[in-house]
Amino acid sequence: MTRELRIQAHGVELHGLLAVPDGAEGAVVFAHGSGSARHSPRSQLIARALGDAGLATLLVDLMTPHEERLDRHTRALRFDIEWLADRVIAVTHWMRLYGAPGVPLGYLGASTGAAAALVAAAREPYAIGAIVARSGRPDLAGAALEHVRAPTLLVVGGHDDALLERNRDAYHRIHATKAFEIVEPGSDEHVARLALEWFTRHLADAADTRPDLGPASSHF
Repeated sequence: MTRELRIQAHGVELHGLLAVPDGAEGAVVFAHGSGSARHSPRSQLIARALGDAGLATLLVDLMTPHEERLDRHTRALRFDIEWLADRVIAVTHWMRLYGAPGVPLGYLGASTGAAAALVAAAREPYAIGAIVARSGRPDLAGAALEHVRAPTLLVVGGHDDALLERNRDAYHRIHATKAFEIVEPGSDEHVARLALEWFTRHLADAADTRPDLGPASSHF
């Protein structure tokens, strides 16, 4: 069952959609750089595929409605990667404490949210078991790319040469287990299948090897 919720993070409320299937053995937090992640048809399609396979999912808006309105005019917040990463980490701690405790976590990032997810994973290298960046801007993670330890899959549409080049640049700077997939534009089912295969494989590995993280530090 999917439920609407609000997560307290750094003094604001972030809206999300949480689905936790019975017996979930892993969980994935979706991170978008702008707009409403929880209402994205592509994200919802991928979330359903992951949920059908037994993974919990959290589609969360990293901006409040007021911040989204401001960003539509200025486009500034979506490119503040460190600020977005702070939100991702706060949501991660909530997920680990309340959403899907005791299971390995992954990130699925899109747009500049992919960079934020990579920065968050670099800051807390033992908290995340796998990352998928879908049509993202991982290059904006900068020096953090070299500190990512989670297995990372970059998925890019094949008709955007500029985005392909940015993703290739990011790919070569990541030193963890990694893969690069080029897909046809609009092939959402293919992307969902790739993401499911990646998370199924690497979250299972993370469950076997991750250390005891202890209580999450409070960001609320």
